[in-house]
Formats: sequence, C-alpha cells, structure tokens
Amino acid sequence: MTKLSVNINKLATLRNSRGGNVPNLITSTKDIESFGAQGITIHPRPDERHIRYQDARDLKKVVSTEYNIEGNPIPKFIDLVLETKPTQVTLVPDAEDAITSNAGWDTIKHKDFLVDVIKTFKESGIRTSIFVDPDVEMVKAAAETGTDRIELYTESFAETFAKGNKKGSIAPFVAAAKMAQEVGLGLNAGHDLSLDNIKFFKEHIPNLLEVSIGHALICEAIYLGLENVVNMYLDRLK
Repeated sequence: MTKLSVNINKLATLRNSRGGNVPNLITSTKDIESFGAQGITIHPRPDERHIRYQDARDLKKVVSTEYNIEGNPIPKFIDLVLETKPTQVTLVPDAEDAITSNAGWDTIKHKDFLVDVIKTFKESGIRTSIFVDPDVEMVKAAAETGTDRIELYTESFAETFAKGNKKGSIAPFVAAAKMAQEVGLGLNAGHDLSLDNIKFFKEHIPNLLEVSIGHALICEAIYLGLENVVNMYLDRLK
C-alpha cells in the first residue's frame, strides 16, 4: 500500500490569516494521524507565511508517523532540518517568492550542489528525496546525487487528467517510475493529486511508496470532513 503523507501547510495558512492558534497544528496533526494517515508533511518557506520554523520544531515532538520536511535547501532550511531530524527531507527548488512549488530539479545542472546537500543530511541519518519532473534523464541523473528517493512533480498529470486525456496524463510518469526502479531509487509523488485522480495514478505507477497531499485534501475536507477524506484517500491508495 502506498503511504499517505498529509501536508498541513493549508491549516497553517488558515491559522495565520486570523492570528491566534486556530486551527491548532499540534491537535490537527494528532487527529490526522489518528484518522489513519501514515505521515505528516510541512513545507516551511523563508517568509514563514504558512508553516513557521517554530512549527517544525514543535511538530517534531508530536508526530508519531513519518515526518517529512520539504523545502529549498538554503542555509536556514538546512539548519532547521539538521536540528529537527525528520524522517525524510524533500528538496524542492522553489524560489523564495513562489506561491507553490512549480518545477523539479535539473539534476544534471545542479548535480554537485545536490550531492553536497544530500551527503550532509544522510550523515545525520535523514532519508532524502528530491523533487523532479517526469523526465527519464532527470531521474537517471538523480541517482548520481546519492538521494534515497525522488518525488515526481505531478502537476502536469493532474492538468492533463482533468482535460480527459488519461493516457496522455500518465505516460511520462510511468516511464519516469520505471527508470527510478531501474536505477534503484525509491518513488514518491505529489502536487495537485486529489480524490478525483489519485486512484488512477496509483494503479498505473509501479512501486509508488508515498504521496504527499495537502491543498486538495484540505479543500475536500471542507465539504466531506477531514477524517472522512483521509480514509477516502487511504482506500484509493490500497
């Protein structure tokens, strides 16, 4: 079964929009795990507009499943990850002013940089994953960085799937997944996955270890309830 890691950034956005501590991220995290989620993901950004760096520290004390911290490995982020020692760090090449992640790494161009950063994390016993587009050459080069896993950036899949082109939506991701298996990389996926498309994606991608879902899951929970939605995802990921 593919693991579900729930990204709680949107809960932090809601909290920050009003001030105070509602919704409470500690309580929400405990609830999400009790509902069956196998992981919690956060993506702190330098301006701390949703997840704050202190949240990362506080959540470390309560997450009982897998703890995944995503972000661009700038010095401040590297220091945070080394301090909190999550289960997994996912490296994402997003600009400081990016609304959301919008591209994977060029693992050829940035190979030397990634090698150094990944070595630093792995020396501290932290599993590493890097965000990549569904490009077999980028996947192949990712294996040369020393990373444990890659996370396929699935926005293009979601957009093409929504237009009704299921075959076209999944083809490059199948090829990328097969390459990951060939070069010995674990496989995660995330971005714009939803209740509408997750089952199709799961059924066609071999050896999918984990998906990270936040925006869609929280939006769906507004209508269907958080506990119900978490279990709907778990059912589709079997």
